[in-house]
Amino acid sequence: MTTHYNTVIIGSGFGGLGMAIELKARGEQSLLVLEKADDVGGTWRDNSYPGAACDVPSHLYSFSFEPRHDWPRRFAAQPDIFAYLRHCADKYRVRPHIRFNTEVTGARFDDRLKQWHVTAADGAVFTARFLITATGQLNRPQWLHIEGADIFEGERFHSARWRHDLDLRGKKVAVVGTGASAIQFVPQIAPQVAQLTLFQRSAPWVIAKPDRAYSGLSRALMARMPWLHTLDRARIYALLESRVLGFTRLQQILKPYEWLAKRHMYRHIKDPALRAALTPDYPIGCKRILISNDYYPALARDNVQVVTSPLERFERRGLRTADGTHHEADVVIYGTGFQATDFLAPMQITGRDGVDLNTAWRDGAEAYLGITVHGFPNLFMLYGPNTNLGHSSIVYMLESQIRHVLACMHEVQEQDAATIEVRHDVQAAFNHRLQDQLEHTVWGRGCTSWYKTASGKNTNNWPGFTFNYRQLTRNLKHDDYQFS
Repeated sequence: MTTHYNTVIIGSGFGGLGMAIELKARGEQSLLVLEKADDVGGTWRDNSYPGAACDVPSHLYSFSFEPRHDWPRRFAAQPDIFAYLRHCADKYRVRPHIRFNTEVTGARFDDRLKQWHVTAADGAVFTARFLITATGQLNRPQWLHIEGADIFEGERFHSARWRHDLDLRGKKVAVVGTGASAIQFVPQIAPQVAQLTLFQRSAPWVIAKPDRAYSGLSRALMARMPWLHTLDRARIYALLESRVLGFTRLQQILKPYEWLAKRHMYRHIKDPALRAALTPDYPIGCKRILISNDYYPALARDNVQVVTSPLERFERRGLRTADGTHHEADVVIYGTGFQATDFLAPMQITGRDGVDLNTAWRDGAEAYLGITVHGFPNLFMLYGPNTNLGHSSIVYMLESQIRHVLACMHEVQEQDAATIEVRHDVQAAFNHRLQDQLEHTVWGRGCTSWYKTASGKNTNNWPGFTFNYRQLTRNLKHDDYQFS
């Protein structure tokens, strides 16, 4: 049986919830949110590893329409962000519109009926006039292929699929990867395990985290005088926004951050050989800058070893590196990040005239404003190509995108049209300018990162101010689109 809705949203993280809340506020009732898991939350539901927390201050990493005045800390931990998203789903009564445990496998645009056919893994089929994807860029774990994994007799898991049932105390644990997740969970488990071996392919730049707990008085004052919260949000926004200059036009201003990062490391790492291993060989900012106060102290522990020789293969009771060394392990944890450049995968999205989205993106994902793609009418993406940030809050970007999607949907009604679709020349010109800008950023200075495809195209980051992006998305330019 096929059920029809005016709008179908895929995903219930920040993007999906924010979109559903805004649609409901405008009176939309023919609305369905499809969620593959059993609860809302997206990446903040999935990433429950020890120490998981945000690297954007909590007052900014939240919806503008739903401020929370009682965040426990300046940088919120995963349980608090997850609870906030569940609160939003409950307060704005989004849950009745969500179909949980429903993984979308594909969507096809029917040009005759001018609607999308959405199929789920359980065989359910839905049709919709508008299809909005809110699956994010960090939802599919990246598993590093290591030869012989099937012969390993211990346990293996990814940090985004943390095994809370597995007691790590007294075990020999191998951690593969030194990204944003690893620098958070390594300090949490290092004191518990007998031995922790950290396999590092590339050293990250790590600076101190200016974190602190909010006092009861501070939270009470913000609740009583909400303008204090608004003022602090504006202060944080202005501070973070200024940093984009270091990634783009004035890269030399990142030099002080490089000095601070080295001083932070030298304060905790006294061994010259370990210092050398932990010193990055690429410009700061080329990959994601990480913040932590306990990562380096954890690596200085007697029971922690950092290995830089490339991994070669699994063995029955551990891992062997290219230098011939066997590293014993009872448990292997992958801190290898996500398949961030494979947007909307593994779903198969088929647009007008049977065009497959993967085919349209064979040279790397791209969209107009990161939201719409030519050949795919009435399809909108939240947190789509080139809307990721290296300096500020993605929630701010999502709210800009949500407003633009709402404007597009409103314009369809105003034009008494069936569909809206970005023009090919508009999309091409936008992305030509975008890629030209990206070439001159710190991200284009030669290092490999999750921002780029294998061919080197940056499909993830926005190369400018977020207020500039908001201005671009604020008003819909009628001539950028074609209506049918």
